[in-house]
Amino acid sequence: MLLLAEGLRTTDWLVLGLYAALIIGAGVWAQVKKRSQTATDYFLAGRHMPVWAVAVSTIATAQSAATFVGVPQDSYANDLTYFSASIGAILAAFLLARLVIPSYYRLGVGTPYQLLESRFGPGAKLATSWAYLIGRVFASGSRVFVGAIPVAIAFFGDRPDGTMMWVIAGIIVFSILYTLWGGLDSVIWTDVVQVVVYVGAALVAVLVLWNHIPASAAAVLDAWRHGMPDGSSKLTLVRSGIDTTKPLGFDPGAPFTLLTALTGWTLLNLAAFGTDQDLVQRLLSCRGAKQGGRSVIASTLLGIPVVMIFAAVGLLLWIVYARPDLMGRPTPGYASGDTADIFLKFVMREMPAGAAGLIVAGVIAAGPAGVNASLNSMAGTLISDFYRPVVAPGRDEAHYVKAGRWAVVLWGIVLGGFAVLCIWWQRHSGQSIIDFVLGVMAFAYAGLLGVFFTALFTKRGTTASAIAAMLVGFLVVLMLQPPVWKVWTAWTDWTATHLAALRIASPWRLVIGAVLATLVAAAPRGKALAPGVTG
Repeated sequence: MLLLAEGLRTTDWLVLGLYAALIIGAGVWAQVKKRSQTATDYFLAGRHMPVWAVAVSTIATAQSAATFVGVPQDSYANDLTYFSASIGAILAAFLLARLVIPSYYRLGVGTPYQLLESRFGPGAKLATSWAYLIGRVFASGSRVFVGAIPVAIAFFGDRPDGTMMWVIAGIIVFSILYTLWGGLDSVIWTDVVQVVVYVGAALVAVLVLWNHIPASAAAVLDAWRHGMPDGSSKLTLVRSGIDTTKPLGFDPGAPFTLLTALTGWTLLNLAAFGTDQDLVQRLLSCRGAKQGGRSVIASTLLGIPVVMIFAAVGLLLWIVYARPDLMGRPTPGYASGDTADIFLKFVMREMPAGAAGLIVAGVIAAGPAGVNASLNSMAGTLISDFYRPVVAPGRDEAHYVKAGRWAVVLWGIVLGGFAVLCIWWQRHSGQSIIDFVLGVMAFAYAGLLGVFFTALFTKRGTTASAIAAMLVGFLVVLMLQPPVWKVWTAWTDWTATHLAALRIASPWRLVIGAVLATLVAAAPRGKALAPGVTG
């Protein structure tokens, strides 16, 4: 039964209709503006995209539904230390703009993995391309799962497994059809519209929530200052992470600290924007290296206030549901349920006409936002790095565009299957939405970082060591996953007592995996750096 959809009023349906018109209009405009004729047009938008549009589109891919659902959940249940990860993002953006993006433009590559062919040979390029594709299935598949959560709640009132699977299928079908429509050009302009819609929806939610609270601003601020279970402030932005009471001198289970910002989160952003074709593809759609560098910096800086808006939603929801004394009622208003659902359940119960429609439009925008680009970049990698040079070399451009469209359908089916798997995985992982999504990315990123660090900054490494590094990175991250960790550390009494109880947060898993992968990749002597590669 479509609980919220049946309760939408005329104004809400008008808002949803306007959103649909904007999405269709953005795609049609992109098609009329420049129709795809070559693989470069289809996969890199002809390298003509403006910096601001690439930056906004990158925000859509990097955040999307994980921000819409996960950030309010995190600030509702915890403090604001999630923002400390932004320190790593900013550091990574400037390093990429200075060192990595210029190398890609100088070499004229369409994917970052083509760079590795000149360093380690075609075998390494193919191995890292497949590692990216597997990692993107993990990362984008988990985001499809997260995107299905608010859509399921908005239209069905809850998210049982059967409903989630139908919503996942709907998101995948929509994303496939839209990606087939017009390639990266349409994807970027659609992302711009989607970001405007879901950020606008969050701003409206903040205003509605603030007006919903009868307490004074001073009382609300005071509640936040002492809102954590230990009496500390929910407004805390940075914690050092140093804890002398721990055996290592810090808590390896804390995901958001200054230590993890300077290590794991910096590495994660270097990997995401420097080795992941899903985001690199956008940076390579600009007119040149300088514009590509500016776009990665702009997207990082613009993303911070966007996250702040969604964090404000979570803080205000905490006042509404966890502080009945400030709401003028005797008991908390949200007695049970997953806190990942709390934002949408407030929308269902409390939003006025028009505002509810805008939030639902924002939910729909955040759901597939980024998935379209993932399908495009995965298809582009498959065609550019495998199909064109190995399976069908020497064909005309129309053939590769057609093959790319079939690849979009293939990867859409695979992403949908993995998203369904995530329904079970996240439930049994014990992780929040944000921690789960970011942790999944480490599976491919650990090995990719090891290979790229070796290629860009050393003269070492071979095809065999690059492939081995990819495997080592994946296996190390797998071994550090909480359920697997408990199994293999329980083999003696000592490890069962000491190691099995140790929790290693996702940024430290990436650090350990990337370090070991780099050591493996750089172990043998290699050949000289390729022309144009920074070393």
